[in-house]
Amino acid sequence: MTVSHVFHAGEATVFAREGQFTDAMPEILIGRTDGPVGQAFANMMAQSKGHTAMFAIRACNQLVRPATIIVPKVTLKDFANIDLFGGVVQSATADAVVDSLIDGTIPKELANELCIISLVWIDPRCAKDPNFDRKDMYRTNHEATMLAIKRALSNEPSVDELIANRLKIKHDMDDWS
Repeated sequence: MTVSHVFHAGEATVFAREGQFTDAMPEILIGRTDGPVGQAFANMMAQSKGHTAMFAIRACNQLVRPATIIVPKVTLKDFANIDLFGGVVQSATADAVVDSLIDGTIPKELANELCIISLVWIDPRCAKDPNFDRKDMYRTNHEATMLAIKRALSNEPSVDELIANRLKIKHDMDDWS
C-alpha cells in the first residue's frame, strides 16, 4: 500500500447464485479528499438522469467513513430498480466500507481523509424477476465491494501478474480471439 493514497483503483466480480441476476461488479476509486479522487467525488454530486449518485449510508444519519458515493453503471428507468439501488446495493456497499475499516483494510486513521467512488451494476432483470432474492443481491455486492476495496488498496493485480497472465486469461465475454 502506498503512503500517499492519491489514487487507487480496484474491481471485483462476484457471481449470483443459480437462477439469480444478482451478479455484482463494483469498480472502485479510493483516494484522498484533497486529490483527484476527491475532485471527482465532488463533481459526481451533480445528478444525471438515470444515473443518480447517492452516498453510502448504513441507515438514516449513518453516512459511512470514508465518505462513499455509489453510482449505477446502467440507466435506472423505474422505481423498482431505483429502490434496489437505494436499498440493497446501498446497504451492502455501506456495510462493506465499514467492514473494511473493521478488518484493517482501510486504515481507521485515514477514514476522514479518503473518499470512495463505487460504480455499481444492477441487472435490470432483477426488479421484474418473481424469484428475485434480495439476500443474494446483498451477498454479492457486499463480497465484491470488500474485494474491490482490498484490491484497490493493495494495487492488485500486480503488473507482474498481468504480464504473466496475458496469454493465459481471456475476457469472460471474449469470443473474438
